[in-house]
Amino acid sequence: EVLMPVATRTLTIEAPEGLHARPATAFAKAATESGAKVTVAAGERPAVNASSVLMIMALGVKKGDVVTLTVDGADPEVLADRLSGVLLEH
Repeated sequence: EVLMPVATRTLTIEAPEGLHARPATAFAKAATESGAKVTVAAGERPAVNASSVLMIMALGVKKGDVVTLTVDGADPEVLADRLSGVLLEH
């Protein structure tokens, strides 16, 4: 059994409204389309499936919060960078 590499990114959310519906939807869509197992965690709260808009929004991420993105799949470093960009551009 080959262990797939995992990539993580730690990001500070700068959007004034935090991770509200629009960025959460864009991020969940990108995570789903990546075909990888993607989770996002905020603070001490447990990681959630990044393909679920509701789970991302349930984290209650506000401006200035730090989130940790984990990508498990093919080419995880490239995917992690791309998904980080999606999170930060909103």
